Amino acid sequence: MSIIYDSWMESHKKPFGALEIGEDININVEAISDVKEIYLILETNEDIRKEIKMENKSNGIFTIDKYKFEKENIYFYYFKSIEGETLDVKYYGKSYDCGECVEYHDINYINKYQITVSRKTESPKWFKEGILYHIFVDRFNRTGKINNPKKNSFIYANWEDTPMYIKNKENEVIRWDFHGGNLKGIISKLNYLKGLGVTVIYLSPIFKSQSNHKYDTGDYKTIDPMFGDEEIFKELIYKASKKGINIILDGVFSHTGDDSIYFNKYGNYDSLGAYQSKNSKFFSWYNFKDYPNEYDCWWGVKSLPNVNEIENSYMDYIIRDKDSVIKKWMNYGVKGWRLDVVDELPSKFLETLKKETLNIDKESVIVGEVWEDASNKISYSERRKYFLGNQLNGVTGYVFKNIVVEFLKGNINSQDVYNRFMTIKENYPKDAFKSNLNLLGTHDTRRILTELNEEKELLKLAVFIQMTFEGVPYVYYGDEAGLTGETDPDNRRTYPWENEDKDILNFYKKIIKERKNNKLLSSGETKFLKLSNQNILGYIRYIKTDKILVLINRSNIKEKIDIESNEFIKKKLLITLDPKSHNLIKID
Repeated sequence: MSIIYDSWMESHKKPFGALEIGEDININVEAISDVKEIYLILETNEDIRKEIKMENKSNGIFTIDKYKFEKENIYFYYFKSIEGETLDVKYYGKSYDCGECVEYHDINYINKYQITVSRKTESPKWFKEGILYHIFVDRFNRTGKINNPKKNSFIYANWEDTPMYIKNKENEVIRWDFHGGNLKGIISKLNYLKGLGVTVIYLSPIFKSQSNHKYDTGDYKTIDPMFGDEEIFKELIYKASKKGINIILDGVFSHTGDDSIYFNKYGNYDSLGAYQSKNSKFFSWYNFKDYPNEYDCWWGVKSLPNVNEIENSYMDYIIRDKDSVIKKWMNYGVKGWRLDVVDELPSKFLETLKKETLNIDKESVIVGEVWEDASNKISYSERRKYFLGNQLNGVTGYVFKNIVVEFLKGNINSQDVYNRFMTIKENYPKDAFKSNLNLLGTHDTRRILTELNEEKELLKLAVFIQMTFEGVPYVYYGDEAGLTGETDPDNRRTYPWENEDKDILNFYKKIIKERKNNKLLSSGETKFLKLSNQNILGYIRYIKTDKILVLINRSNIKEKIDIESNEFIKKKLLITLDPKSHNLIKID
């Protein structure tokens, strides 16, 4: 190694992480041997490539000073050095483990550094400082009798019955099962949600369809009659807003159901569907390979025909028309959308949707379902640009969940956690990091208590991290009550009213209250700590000179930790932590 560079050190790269358009960046590389020249190689995914010669300053420091990016984009860079009397050419890129550079002998396999350059954006305070609660409507709460049951379906005799699927040999659901949860049931539990500390409700899809999950939309402009109607939905929004709770809906816009007003495969709707006739006004929405029975569908599921999202009449119907889907529901008071499988939605669709939602409500938000690092994901051979300022506010934080779970289960250590969180914080724009939905469970994953082998103390550590972390805590209904469950459908059991685990529930209430009452936790910045004890995770939340130290000990024994003095901690600290404990320590 002839050079030293670490993008996580401000002496090497300032400022840390992502940039806004026009913001200066300074890069310093230390040469520790006979280096003649260093070049910064700057690239984009559009094959734009610049080779910038770095200025050789005194003391072996090569510098690029006050460089500006004039356009939002995702940029990648690495270094080329000319070394020694023989002028050897060497290449240096990012280590796969941390922010330090390492030498790569094959230029085609360099792990490049990333700089995300975005427009200046700021998500609304109600969202960034909120507590989000995800409700799977059929399983949360039922008030009154079950109305408008579906044909060829079954309804469980008891609320507590364990959900199951009835499938054919092709693994297709042939009878949908229902518990009967509805919108009135949610209204009746608003006091409970308020008491828990919830400020944002995210509803799983509520539009008319045949399934219990509603991801097979039948009619985007109609509430499913088993859930209620528009008047009840208006009542939910009104009464929730009176308690300081906003509503976000699930937008399923990459596909519809085959049993829908648009496709109408079974003739259940009074409309001319695309499956029935090429003369249907919806025909251009779909891609038929061999009309009518062979068509493009979501992941090969025949009941979910894909749509052409940027087809003009589809975009008009969903976004642009005066009575479009998003305008209809946002005019009722809906504050935003969680976009299902956002990777499958074209950029043009996302940018149009974002623009129109802000025109309707400047305080609205758009978040997307993404399972990986959303700042640089490649989907369908396209580098996605969710965080450049005109698409998404935030994404579902599966990366957060995976890091926390792997640490608590002992599969990675605190150094690994540090490296992984620093990578995400480096890649995400500041506002996107603060708008990240820090989840521990969803309707697509095992329940968090099950994931942690039903160890309640580990669950409390996970929730403690979630509620003291930068970003938006995301609670999947029932997790706070101690629900267990494997993957779908077991993770979609009904909420256990009157049978909650009171110990877990009280812990949730206490730590949510702690977060809401402490601005450092709800809106502060984060300094991650590299600690010598690999069983202890630590970070500092701060606003200017006001600071709080967060420590988590995952082990079964008492652990000691030495924290060296630094720019945040002025004196050396020696702290002993109890087994499986969590601590908040005010720093003077």
